[in-house]
Amino acid sequence: MSGTGIIIFAKAPQPGLAKTRLIPTLGAERAAALARRMLEMTLVHALDAQVGPVELWITPAFGEPAWHGIPIPDSVEIRDQPEGDLGARLAYAARGALERNAAALLIGSDCPELGSTALRDAAETLRHVDAVIHPTVDGGYALLGLRRFHSRLFSNIAWSTSTVAHQTIQRIDALRWSLHVAATFNDIDEPADLRRLPLEWLPLIAP
Repeated sequence: MSGTGIIIFAKAPQPGLAKTRLIPTLGAERAAALARRMLEMTLVHALDAQVGPVELWITPAFGEPAWHGIPIPDSVEIRDQPEGDLGARLAYAARGALERNAAALLIGSDCPELGSTALRDAAETLRHVDAVIHPTVDGGYALLGLRRFHSRLFSNIAWSTSTVAHQTIQRIDALRWSLHVAATFNDIDEPADLRRLPLEWLPLIAP
């Protein structure tokens, strides 16, 4: 078993479903357009990294109308997210990925700064440590890379709060795993985050 699987968690980039915290500022259509661009670029970066297979774990299910017309490269394996809270879904995906690959990178689709170089660096780091994490400015994480699995990394975490990365790091320390804390990135969740978008993306959110 070799390679590092990249596991991307994403919602369908449809109005009213994606980036709901941006809707008061952008409106549902522009928020969805931004979500679609971020998903497209995440897939490009994941494939360009060339560290292993890329899986896209989606909600709602792929057969739902929300995914009609959303281009996904043929080389990306599409999987429906299971039932349960975010922690349960991440744990399920991580466990499976580590059964199929030597290591796994868990990412979302809302961090433009997480490019192919950062993904390759994380995969390389996992050759020497048990876990790697890219925290985000808001206290979450943009990437969690694992060479080992334990459900404690995902259970009873206060998801969508400023303590997610800190709690996860504490759990890894308690397991006595080796950990590399990589650069802190910005993700795009709140209206204030929009100023961190790449300049070429600004037409997407222009009135």
